[in-house]
Amino acid sequence: MNKETETVTTHSQLPLDFDYRPSMRGDDFLVCSSNAEAVAWLDKWPDWSGAPFVVIYGQPGCGKTHLAEVFRQATGAQALKLCQDPYETMGEASVGVLEDVDRLIADHQKDLFHLYNHAKEKGLTLLLSARTAPAQWQITLPDLKTRMGAVPVVEIGQPDDMLMEAVLVKLFSDRQLKVERDVIAFMLLRMERSFEQAIRLVQEIDRRALSEKRKITVPLARSVLQNLS
Repeated sequence: MNKETETVTTHSQLPLDFDYRPSMRGDDFLVCSSNAEAVAWLDKWPDWSGAPFVVIYGQPGCGKTHLAEVFRQATGAQALKLCQDPYETMGEASVGVLEDVDRLIADHQKDLFHLYNHAKEKGLTLLLSARTAPAQWQITLPDLKTRMGAVPVVEIGQPDDMLMEAVLVKLFSDRQLKVERDVIAFMLLRMERSFEQAIRLVQEIDRRALSEKRKITVPLARSVLQNLS
């Protein structure tokens, strides 16, 4: 995965330097301490030391779905759905992304076991995402438990203040909105630490500002936060 660096600013000139990964969805994945280890693993691809799976996990809103999408676009990976036949799951793909595995594992242990063996035998690589680490999955199939215990596993932490500030700055900037520093600071103190919350807030603030012909100010941000919560 190629690296690029960009300085993202609002009209109030908030300088925030981050490594970022472009995605097809038009936004960028910002790299910081909470996700740097996961990004480093994906940057190693395809040199995963013979491991057919790498697992990234973290709570909702940490950015794992976004990172999986960036990886998919960078590598040409196929978005997969588990089924009984691993050949049907992979098709002609040599790289795959399988999301929310912890939600699927109860009904698909044998499927994942066969997929692991198939990937190992054929030299395929898959990125798996989940909310929790494989050690916490309800795996009752001993051979699958052994295999999942040997794959690289990386946690993505919740976004910190610096990352959330960068995300808000970029979301507003992408909409060509003028936002002062005090509005960003106010939002950071009161919002949930998740990318989904940041996107919802900026979308609603933009909508309200347009519909009410208002500037984006702290009172407007306060009203939107109160309504969303």
